[in-house]
Amino acid sequence: MAAIFLFLLLLLLLQVAAAQQGNISLGASLYPNNNSYWLSNSGQFAFGFYRQGNDLAVGIWFEKTNPKTVIWTANRDAVKQEPLPNDVQLTVRDSGVELSSTSKNAFLIPISNSSQPAFRAAMLDSGNFVLYNSDSKIIWQTFDVPTDTIVSGQRLLAGTKLISSISNMNHASGRFQVIMQSDGNLVQYPVGPFTLSTDQYAYWASGTVGAGNNVSLNLDQNGGLYLLNSTGFKIKSIAGQQGLSMYPGYRLTIDADGILRLYSYSLVKNGSWSIEWSSTDNKCAPLGLCGLNSYCVLVEQEPSCVCLPGFTFIYEGQRYLGCKRNLSAVGCKGENETSYSIADVDNIDWENTPYSILSLDKTACKEDCLMDCNCEVAVFRDQQCKKQKLPLRFGRTGPTDMAVTTFVKKGTTDESSGTNRVSKGRKKVEIVVNSYYLVGILVIIQLGIL
Repeated sequence: MAAIFLFLLLLLLLQVAAAQQGNISLGASLYPNNNSYWLSNSGQFAFGFYRQGNDLAVGIWFEKTNPKTVIWTANRDAVKQEPLPNDVQLTVRDSGVELSSTSKNAFLIPISNSSQPAFRAAMLDSGNFVLYNSDSKIIWQTFDVPTDTIVSGQRLLAGTKLISSISNMNHASGRFQVIMQSDGNLVQYPVGPFTLSTDQYAYWASGTVGAGNNVSLNLDQNGGLYLLNSTGFKIKSIAGQQGLSMYPGYRLTIDADGILRLYSYSLVKNGSWSIEWSSTDNKCAPLGLCGLNSYCVLVEQEPSCVCLPGFTFIYEGQRYLGCKRNLSAVGCKGENETSYSIADVDNIDWENTPYSILSLDKTACKEDCLMDCNCEVAVFRDQQCKKQKLPLRFGRTGPTDMAVTTFVKKGTTDESSGTNRVSKGRKKVEIVVNSYYLVGILVIIQLGIL
């Protein structure tokens, strides 16, 4: 009888300890340079201040991995607008988690629509930072407001999304997102206006449209990644382990390069991360990896941005920012005559936003754009000539079976050979350019002799 009593007492103590893991009382504070974070009970996760380049940020990270891996950041875009001062302190209060300083006005880490006062907080071993009310019920948790990552035991609910970070060192919002849509489909898009979240701009999807309006993405303790409907039925397994896992930690992250990856780590391997699954093996697949008027190509399986002919990078040190014309823009010049040529770029796919679509063969498409003073670019595909206005977006290498050519109009002031048009309004005269006679011919044309 005594043994049973001792067993029940031990079980009760374990339950109390589990309930109190990482427990943080009201009034507890953190500081950037001293007592800067709170650990979960096992020491697996930490919540507090971390350095983001030269700036401070507040977040959650894997404490035992090498390097430490951030999985959540509070007010992730606020630092870009106004960095946190060095004298900032973080305090748990009944109103929430508060950042304050002696030199700045206090502001709050957002609390999700909770009108209840907080009674205590906890950094759980699941990687979830939570606030409790006086009845020990969770009134706010970071699992409900993910940034670019979910971890084991976490779900991405219908209508919520993950947004990539700018880089591994800068966890402000980046250029890519994955959305658990209300139609049951898990889809990746570039970040942008609402209109970008349409089929045209999806670069990966789970293919589960129509599965229900309460489908969730789930990552379990064994690394299983799957979609559940509102009844708990598994409608699709995306990735997963068979049986119990040998790894202590998993995370699903939409990385800065726009690819969704499932990672595992093992303490046996010094806490290093291994890729278990990724949404694509093609690193040029994410739309918008390269900026305006540029396109992505693979060089030894790594992405590289290339400018259209007649364009140069806006900033050589950050090629993903896109390209600009190295000459003045083409167009109708009234009575001023301007000479242009057409450069061909093969097998590059673009955003489909033509201002004119014509049924022409490839040669006729090229000629039509060259003679149209409003045409800057034409994309020829499937016997259709689609004339475009710049800038072009979302350029990337197309499928190997895709026959597409981009015709780019550019100035010919620096060329000594080729077939060109001298345009005067809508009047075109064909000439064969020769470096010895070009100047003389242009003078004759201007004098009206031809």
